[in-house]
Amino acid sequence: MSALHTRLTAALGCRYPIVQTAMGWVSDANLVIATTRAGGFGFLAGATIAAEQLEGEIQKVIAATGGSNFGLNFHMFQDNAAQCVDLAVQYRLRAVSYGRGPDKHTIQRFKDAGVLCIPTVGALKHALKAVELGADMITIQGGEGGGHTGGVPTTILLPQVLAAVEVPVIAAGGYSTGRGLAAALAAGAEGIAMGTRFMMSSDSPTPKATLQRYLATRDTQQIRVTLAVDGMRHRMVENPFINKLEAAGPVGRLWIALNSARKWKAQTGMTTGHMIRTFFKAIKDDPGAMSQVIMAANQPVLLQRSMVEGFPDEGILPSGQVAAAIDQLQSCEQIIHEIADEAEACLLRLCQRIQQSQQSPAEQAADQYERTQA
Repeated sequence: MSALHTRLTAALGCRYPIVQTAMGWVSDANLVIATTRAGGFGFLAGATIAAEQLEGEIQKVIAATGGSNFGLNFHMFQDNAAQCVDLAVQYRLRAVSYGRGPDKHTIQRFKDAGVLCIPTVGALKHALKAVELGADMITIQGGEGGGHTGGVPTTILLPQVLAAVEVPVIAAGGYSTGRGLAAALAAGAEGIAMGTRFMMSSDSPTPKATLQRYLATRDTQQIRVTLAVDGMRHRMVENPFINKLEAAGPVGRLWIALNSARKWKAQTGMTTGHMIRTFFKAIKDDPGAMSQVIMAANQPVLLQRSMVEGFPDEGILPSGQVAAAIDQLQSCEQIIHEIADEAEACLLRLCQRIQQSQQSPAEQAADQYERTQA
């Protein structure tokens, strides 16, 4: 249906206006391959793929899909940011996505190589800044979305940004169905981006125990925003670790953060002696601020604990609220095709309503008779 052919599908070269976002420890080569083959557009999570493995993951997707029609997500503050930029340009990937974005010089380098820049923003002012820096498209994520997220709901943020920018806008935050895609397209978006829906798929590398925890979450109030991890808005599924962290005072939170770092000292370098020295030093200064710093450093380990090792009670579980509406693990192909089919049906009904409103009473009666006879 032509309504599903948008500026997004034309620019990204995908069949459907459905984007799989880059989720840390989830969006690997296999998930991007499954998304691409199903007609969507996938992003590799370059922020959490080891530097020595990143080029191999890119090559794996190219070999399996026959081209570089996918994207790479990265952050300029990660250690191998320069490598991500170089690889995206070298392999002429279709797009890059980012949050805390690159400067104009780096964006121009992408443009010169034909790599589209698609930042993700959670506020109108960030969208305007992204366009000023040279974004080719913008993904807006409403507060319903998972992980680090803003506070503006998608239904408010999307029309704000659509009214303010000329570049194509992709809607994210709360989408998992064809009805959602149809609504986004009707509002003026060029497509939707989904993270949680693809993470909760049979093609996801997320461990079974962790996926079962997501499937068992049926109340959207249990997928809530917390500031306890690093002081920023972070939407995740409630679990014992988060409850313990939130219930603790500044000193208790500092102790939890330090003990967490010591527990996985192989990854964090925190020895028992270092932990104790840091604790007493922080007590004299600001234990609340220090706990946020340490927890921010611990985040990769906490994500791995739940999303890689399969211990959902011992790590953090980033999630959009839409997880509570998902009750089965389907393949990327099933997800994308069902969403596309449902969106087409919704948009067709909308077109029929418009046509009927323009008909005379006699024409409406004739159409109604034909439908009953059919």
